[in-house]
Amino acid sequence: MTHDTHLETQIGRLLVAWDGSNLTGLYFENHPGGPPPAVVAQAPPMNGLIRSAIPPLLHALDRQLDEYFRGKRKSFDIPIHTDGTSFQERVWKALKDIPYGEVITYSQLADQIGSASAVRAAGTATSRNPISILIPCHRVVGSDGRLTGYAGGLDRKRQLLAIEKYIPLAP
Repeated sequence: MTHDTHLETQIGRLLVAWDGSNLTGLYFENHPGGPPPAVVAQAPPMNGLIRSAIPPLLHALDRQLDEYFRGKRKSFDIPIHTDGTSFQERVWKALKDIPYGEVITYSQLADQIGSASAVRAAGTATSRNPISILIPCHRVVGSDGRLTGYAGGLDRKRQLLAIEKYIPLAP
């Protein structure tokens, strides 16, 4: 069974999905490919939950995201579970391996998963990442080093990279 709530952060509201012990989704508002609007509308805000009813997973996520946004955390230790195709899972694993403050291109991502000719497929799998920020798809840029599409919007992508002290090329 999946549970949902909203979490207010320094870069906007996130929809959090979890299965009891693992984070299964972390989506920006209006996230393409995210949960349907009805699910989003029914999810209560975390700050509206009774404090003792908030699972430890959500407390940890809230704390770790806050530390990340303040530049005090470079990695997360939240248990996650994704449910993608084997190709998507390979892409998402490779995304988690991109070091904090660094970026790679979609071509480099395809190379890293052993599918150099699957650049577009790697881009599509990246766009379907269900756990924004923790699986850092914001660290993938275009072949010319410029920022390209991001489910949270390019402004958020720029903000996340700025937190990590990476300065992208001008658009």
